[in-house]
Amino acid sequence: MLEQSLNQLEQLVTDLLQTNQSLHSDNAQLTAQLQQIKDENESLQLSALEQDDQHSATIARIQALVAVASAGHGGASNAGNP
Repeated sequence: MLEQSLNQLEQLVTDLLQTNQSLHSDNAQLTAQLQQIKDENESLQLSALEQDDQHSATIARIQALVAVASAGHGGASNAGNP
């Protein structure tokens, strides 16, 4: 009876050690994946900020062109009318 209990205990300890090792391995893998995703997120955020800056610059240029075109169009129609 005691021998059987010791064998069961030994098996349970072995199983726990294997589970613990597996969990440590999983944790290390998840930590590495988390860092990779954080890095990717930071890169995407920087890219989005750069695109926002580019879009703002493009909008400003378009507005300036529209203003020039509107001023030129108004000046041309006034020049044709006495």
